[in-house]
Amino acid sequence: MHQSDTHGDQASNALADQRSLRLAVVTETYPPEVNGVALTLARVVDGLHRRGHDVQLIRPRQGAADSARTSPRFHEVLMRGLPIPNYPSLRMGLPARRALIRLWSAQRPDAVHIATEGPLGWSALSAAAHLKLPISSDFRTNFHAYSRYYRIGWLNRPVMAYLRWFHNRTGRTMVPTDALRRELELIGLRNLSVVSRGVDTARFTPGQRSEALRRSWGVEPDDLVVTCVGRLAPEKNLGVVLRAFAAIQAAQPRARLLWVGDGPQRDELHGQCPSAFFAGHCHGERLAAHYASADLFLFPSLTETFGNVTTEAMASGLAVVAFEHAAAAQLIRSGDNGMLAGCDDEHAFVQAAIDLAIDPERRRALGTQARRSACELDWDVIVQRFEGVVASLIEPTAAPGQPLRAVLEG
Repeated sequence: MHQSDTHGDQASNALADQRSLRLAVVTETYPPEVNGVALTLARVVDGLHRRGHDVQLIRPRQGAADSARTSPRFHEVLMRGLPIPNYPSLRMGLPARRALIRLWSAQRPDAVHIATEGPLGWSALSAAAHLKLPISSDFRTNFHAYSRYYRIGWLNRPVMAYLRWFHNRTGRTMVPTDALRRELELIGLRNLSVVSRGVDTARFTPGQRSEALRRSWGVEPDDLVVTCVGRLAPEKNLGVVLRAFAAIQAAQPRARLLWVGDGPQRDELHGQCPSAFFAGHCHGERLAAHYASADLFLFPSLTETFGNVTTEAMASGLAVVAFEHAAAAQLIRSGDNGMLAGCDDEHAFVQAAIDLAIDPERRRALGTQARRSACELDWDVIVQRFEGVVASLIEPTAAPGQPLRAVLEG
């Protein structure tokens, strides 16, 4: 195990007999907003709450009708926000350093966790440092990788400098894969701990398959449905899906392409593949049914820090074709529970997609193994790992097996 994870593991071993912690969690995105950061952070917050911690969730107000939710050991603090240009459904937090200092001076948390690096996240970092509070953070979005897709490559260096400055001022930064940890260390980020992502295997399951839903897409029981789930945007590398599906359709003329999600590339994708079915945004059981009712999952993105859709597809029993990147590189054993192509090998990606499209028996075998692999990604384990990292900041000398209660109160 990498040295940067040592304290987190030691403290995690001590959590069995811990006292309840008061944790302030700061984020600029949260459900009902739909994105990987919002959805996975909500699972962590819910897990911390269920494990008896007092959680204070600080986020931008998401609209005039939005109101703070409060329950025992959980309450929200809503801050000012503005719509993000070109993304009206998402909000950006505004600077709030003084308000956070007042809030945390009145009721001091044991630690502050910052999930996003925007103006509200920056304010939380500044306020927590001013009050000498332990701070952890998440590195969840490859802002630096997105720049080349939006023709703003000149921003790459200043954005990366800001992210390095931001995270190196927190006591510990959580990253979802060991590969990303190594990449970030090479560009100067310190104090990194790997905290992976879980998947809801009760919701995402092959049992959600629906023949009625498939009929609504205009396909017969034996027709092949190829799907891609996620934001329809340039940084997702979706041209690879179009090229792979064109090759599949040459071999399987009745195959159907299903897009789940929405975004600025929708019209362009429809123009290039008019026969595709666009399901738009899907949530909850409806999303789970769309996964399980497809037959093959293609995921071409090279900008993810993790890629939750990979684990959701695996849990749904789908054979996944992906590049050797992020969650796919960490979880897929090519040829056993999915198929991987090298990050610079589009030909191999397309060929793997064709091979599985024409071989239903192999496709089903990979999907069965994918489901088994996904069942090992229990959210409770992920939340305990998160606890351990935070605990290491509160008491860095916690020894393996030593109850945290004794250390903090003794």
